[in-house]
Amino acid sequence: MSSREASFTSGEEGLKLKGMGTLKGRAPAFHRRPDLWRRVEELGRAAGEEVSALHEEPDPLPFRCWIYPAKGRGRAIPLFKVLLSNACKGHCLYCANRSGRDCPRWSLSPEELVQAFLRAQRAGLVEGLFLSSSIPEDPSRTMQQLVEAAELLRFKYGFQGYLHLKIMPGASEDLIERTVELADRVSVNLEAPGPERLKGICPEKDFSGMLRQIEAVSRFLEEGLGRARGQTTQFVVGAAGEADREFLELLPRLHQMGLKRCYFEAFRPVPGTPLEGHEPASRLRQRRLYQAEFLLREYGFRPEELVLDEEGNLPQDLDPKLAWAMRHPEFFPVEVNRAEPEELLRVPGFGPRTVSKILHLRSRGKLRREDLKGLPLKRAAPFIMVDGKTYGSPLVQTHLFG
Repeated sequence: MSSREASFTSGEEGLKLKGMGTLKGRAPAFHRRPDLWRRVEELGRAAGEEVSALHEEPDPLPFRCWIYPAKGRGRAIPLFKVLLSNACKGHCLYCANRSGRDCPRWSLSPEELVQAFLRAQRAGLVEGLFLSSSIPEDPSRTMQQLVEAAELLRFKYGFQGYLHLKIMPGASEDLIERTVELADRVSVNLEAPGPERLKGICPEKDFSGMLRQIEAVSRFLEEGLGRARGQTTQFVVGAAGEADREFLELLPRLHQMGLKRCYFEAFRPVPGTPLEGHEPASRLRQRRLYQAEFLLREYGFRPEELVLDEEGNLPQDLDPKLAWAMRHPEFFPVEVNRAEPEELLRVPGFGPRTVSKILHLRSRGKLRREDLKGLPLKRAAPFIMVDGKTYGSPLVQTHLFG
């Protein structure tokens, strides 16, 4: 446990921060609502349980459930990830917060949420905020509360750090525009790869309507409104009985809309939901979808090029790029001195950075084997040639390609 973690506790005695003492009795707003940090703890946990199973073991550091290590700028950025409310009118079959499920319901006002975040941020525990909510009643009303929290942060308290806001399905376009103005990143979670799949697990949600929201965000981003520089979406993998092919066929359309990332969350059954008896989705399947999405977005692959099994799923024993390479031995070995950048990106183990380095080295003259020292070539070796000579072991090449 770090010193910062050890100095941060929640419970009936209030919030205790290093060098600040216990807030109870010192901050009137917290004194009036001594259960604030219990609600923060529960809503932070709920933010992670929208698609995942409940925690089986109690966490000795309960606040950790709402610290989310987002990757960015070459490091993990700790975000305060929390729901404004876990009360919901929806009946999503997989969700821990679905209407009718027997569980405690919690909520925060926009001001309470902001105060909780600022306390954690000033203590050095978090750097940004990832804010979402279930929808107790009207989606635009819930979205308005999220916007209000963002406005308080930006204009009343002067916070100019990272803010990610989730757009509620069914929220009005004027609120979407305001969200783009206030947040650094926004997201509309599609959950499933098509309208029929979505209706099967989220009967109240409108797939076409959410696509229109994504299109509206793209339009506002192109117009350069406000702070937002990108949008994302998330899918629940395995809840609707879909095949990987369905995701892969949708992804290029989303990329054309300008989505920076598509996230995949492997389904985990939650007790007390209609899907509690279903098998969990494989984490390896989730990983393969991430790899395939990256190939489509950054490497120039097309969905029909990716290797799928008879059920339309990616093989789990090979990453998608290696599976394609082994299916196409005629493409290899690639001569690094002559290959186009698009061809180099097809080499297993080569990413955009490695390809850029090779192109830079090539600009100085013909490459020799020793010129590639320092590059990550372990996986790529069987698939490349350098100055007319194979780089990898002939035995490995024979094993791979026959």
